[in-house]
Amino acid sequence: MSAKPEHYDVIVKPIITEKASMTSEANGVVFQVKKDANKPQIKEAVEALFGVKVKAVNTTITKGKVKRFRGRPGVRSDVKKAYVTLEPGNTIDVSTGL
Repeated sequence: MSAKPEHYDVIVKPIITEKASMTSEANGVVFQVKKDANKPQIKEAVEALFGVKVKAVNTTITKGKVKRFRGRPGVRSDVKKAYVTLEPGNTIDVSTGL
């Protein structure tokens, strides 16, 4: 399966946090994805871009926090994350570029 331009639009960036690195021990990867992306689109994009087999995709939407900047309130934007579980034997090294 070759990568199409819309696959690059679905996946925004990998998320590298302590919790995300714990999922990598269970053969998983965490990506920030577009808000309107659905699970089949995410699965297709990951399989095409990285050449791996995806077992499952779980998504979550993190609501943006209200933060103050120079005394004025501002709102961080909402973020959609995709927890992608890979089939055994497949790995993605998120520390390298795409």
